Amino acid sequence: MISDDIRAYLLSEAFNAAVRAGWEIMEVYKNRDNYHISVKSDSTPVTLADRVAHEKIKQSLGRTRIPILSEEGRQMLYDERRNWELFWLVDPLDGTVEFIKGNNEFTVNIALMADRQCVCAVVYVPYLKKAYVASRGVGSYLLTDIAPEAEANYSYEDICRQMCRLPLAEKNRSGFRIAVSRSHQTVETEQYIDAMRHTYGDVEVVEQGSSYKFCMLAEGEIDYYPRTTHTYEWDTAAAELILSEAGGYTRSLPDRVPLQYNKEDLHNPWFECGR
Repeated sequence: MISDDIRAYLLSEAFNAAVRAGWEIMEVYKNRDNYHISVKSDSTPVTLADRVAHEKIKQSLGRTRIPILSEEGRQMLYDERRNWELFWLVDPLDGTVEFIKGNNEFTVNIALMADRQCVCAVVYVPYLKKAYVASRGVGSYLLTDIAPEAEANYSYEDICRQMCRLPLAEKNRSGFRIAVSRSHQTVETEQYIDAMRHTYGDVEVVEQGSSYKFCMLAEGEIDYYPRTTHTYEWDTAAAELILSEAGGYTRSLPDRVPLQYNKEDLHNPWFECGR
């Protein structure tokens, strides 16, 4: 069990790592001719921004002496990580496809995992200057006007002073809104949307990249998000806690059970999120 003091310290470390990584990402984002795009073994793209963000997070979180499992880190055998009681699960740049397209829909995801569940989370949206933080059993919060900063050094007290509890009361609205991945839609996704139409009548479909869809749910901007293409554990761990601490849920499809973490295969099943 992590004490409250240690959890506060680690949340601030994750927050600063995410904001620093956001600065690295935005520096690359300014120059579309310098993305250095390549394709990984799983056929997904990787850019210079992914790499420099990973290095910044690795450098920032290294002082905690907690192991890091990152999308852009070295591949770790299951035998090496299976007994980890505490580790960082990181996606340095979630939404690389959207980054390449230049549509601003990308995030930095950092989750502190204890006993295979996320206990602290930070999701940072550098272009929008929005940061989402959560601690298990404590709540989910939004911070605005958090500009990317190379040497960000927020204390836990600094973070608390700027937090606004989620969901936001002013987000109450009429109509049912569904988020879908901008770049990863399937026939199965449309089937789940049709099921919502059958229940709620007319629905509005909102296309959005990256884990920001979870954050929109946590804010109350949207009501449902089905995902029927592949994702990895680092795509969902931090954002799932942001959503659950705001009163939402994430369940696998079609069996509707909680997502599992630090599995031998780091792929997630299909899943759905809602409020």
